[in-house]
Amino acid sequence: MAYVGTFSSPLREVLPTQVDLPPGNGRGIHLYQVDRSTGALTPCGVYELGTSPNCLALNAAGTRLYSSNETDRVGEGNEGTVAAFAINRADGQLSLLNTVRSGGAGPTYVSIHPSGKFVLVANYFGGSVAVLPILSDGRLEVASDIKQDGGMVGSKKPSNAPPGSFAFSGHDRTHAHMIQADSSGRFVLHADLGLDRIFVWKFDERTGVLTPQDPAAVSLPPGDGPRHFFFHPNGRWCYSIQEEGSNIARFDYDAAKGRLAFRQTISSLPPGFVGSNFCSEIMVSGDGRFVYAGNRLHDSIGIFSVGNTGALTFVGEEWTRGSYPRSFNFDPTGQFLYSCNQRGDNITVFRVDRNKGRLSFTGHYSAVGNPSSIVFLDLAKAG
Repeated sequence: MAYVGTFSSPLREVLPTQVDLPPGNGRGIHLYQVDRSTGALTPCGVYELGTSPNCLALNAAGTRLYSSNETDRVGEGNEGTVAAFAINRADGQLSLLNTVRSGGAGPTYVSIHPSGKFVLVANYFGGSVAVLPILSDGRLEVASDIKQDGGMVGSKKPSNAPPGSFAFSGHDRTHAHMIQADSSGRFVLHADLGLDRIFVWKFDERTGVLTPQDPAAVSLPPGDGPRHFFFHPNGRWCYSIQEEGSNIARFDYDAAKGRLAFRQTISSLPPGFVGSNFCSEIMVSGDGRFVYAGNRLHDSIGIFSVGNTGALTFVGEEWTRGSYPRSFNFDPTGQFLYSCNQRGDNITVFRVDRNKGRLSFTGHYSAVGNPSSIVFLDLAKAG
C-alpha cells in the first residue's frame, strides 16, 4: 500500500512572503496499491479530509497512520491539528481514531519517536514544535510539551544561493520545518528555516518533555534555510538540505552527546546552474551509499555518492517529469523512488540503480492533486 498526503484546501492568512501557495487540489489522504514488480500505483480509495494532511507517518507495527493537517484552524492561536487513523490490515483502508491540536499554526511535519509512544510535530507557521503522547489504542493525547522557537531571523539573501537566485521563502519569522529523533530516541532534532538553525533536545521518554542540549543548536550559513535532514544508517553522519541556499550540509553526529559537527557543504544542483531554486526533500539510500536531494523549479532529484568519511560527491541528476517535487520516498524494497510533484498534480515512479545510484523513469504517472508526501506499508509483513 501507498498513502499519499495532499494539500486539499488553500493556505489562507499567510505572510506576503509565502511563495508556496498550493490551491488545494487534493482530496485528503489518497490510497494506492503498489505493483511490486513495476512500481505502478493503482488507486484504491481516498480518505476525504479538507484540512491538507500534508505529512504522514506510520507506526512500526503498520497499524496506525498519523497526519499533520496544515490548513486546520483551531482556537485563538489558529492551531493546526494532527489526526490518528487505524489501518484495516485486510485492505489497508483508514478509519479515524481522533484529532488533537498540533501546538501551533500550520503543522508541516510529523514523525514517530522510536519508542512508539509519541508523535513529534513541527509547526511551520507557528514556529513551534510539540510532543503528542500516543495512547495504547493509537489515539493521541494533548501535547505533553510545546517549545516555541526564538532567536534572530536569518538574512533575506542566502549565503550560498546559485548565481541569479531570487529564492526567498522563510526568512521573515521563525519556521519550524522538521522534527525527528535519532535512532536511540535520547535526542530529538528539529530544523528552523527562518532561524537557520538545527536545534538539539534531550528527550525524557517518561514525561514526553524536551530539554535543550548543550549546545542547544548548530547554525547554518545566514539565509540558507535548513528544511529537512536525514541520518545515515550508520548513525554517525547527518545531512541537512537548505531550501534557499540550494545546498546540502554534512555533519558528523556524536550519538552519545547529541552533538553535530559541520564538515561539508555541496550544491544540490548540477554544475553551472544559475537562477532560482527551492530545495525540498533529502534522503539516504537504505544501504547508505547514496544521498538524494529534491530541487523545486529545477524540478530534479540530485544524486550524490557517499564516501568513506561521509563526504558527498555529485553523481548526476534526474528530471522528475513533474513540477515542484515537494518530497519523494523509496518503496520498502528500495527498488523504486516516488516523486510527489506538487504543482504537477502527479506522482512519478523511478527505478533505482542500486550500484550506481542513478534513477530511470518507469513511465508510470499517477494523477493526484497537490501531492505532498508518500509513505508505504507492506500489509503482508506489518504487524
